[in-house]
Amino acid sequence: MDVCDPALGAHAARVAANAEAVAVRLGWDDPQLEALRLGAALHDVGKVNVRPEVLAKPGSLDEGELAEIRAHPVEGLWLIAGVPSLQPALPYVLFHHERWDGRGYPTRRSGTAIPVEGRVLAVADAFDAMTAGRPYRRSLEPEAAADEIDRCAGTQFDPEIAETFLVALGAGELVWGEAAAAA
Repeated sequence: MDVCDPALGAHAARVAANAEAVAVRLGWDDPQLEALRLGAALHDVGKVNVRPEVLAKPGSLDEGELAEIRAHPVEGLWLIAGVPSLQPALPYVLFHHERWDGRGYPTRRSGTAIPVEGRVLAVADAFDAMTAGRPYRRSLEPEAAADEIDRCAGTQFDPEIAETFLVALGAGELVWGEAAAAA
């Protein structure tokens, strides 16, 4: 994945660390945490099928480019579905862009119809997207990203998981920004 986007490895590591902090607070057991680590590492694997110029585009995406980006969860599913040892990663790969209100992608599931793995990863992934720089915008401070997660609890995010995430952030259990990858 680092070949198509050098930032993906560090992004996956931060998402994994933050999702694990939330999952521990939710009482997940060791096999669930092991699956989470694998799923977080692979959640963006479908981006290997997205053109590099789309991934690195500094401005807004056109409709075709947006469709290409939004295909990455399904592309990821196809890439790992036939590998038995990667099966635990499937709900993370496929459902991390679903929204609590049903306006996400690729399946438009809502509420608890979204597997909990996808709901946990969605918050951690969004926080990292906000607090790490992107070609198209500057990073936010963690406080601003936390405000956005709080604002979107119940629409974009599972409200219980968003609250747990914010508690973990307040307790100093989370990482953010490019510097966190080196730590």
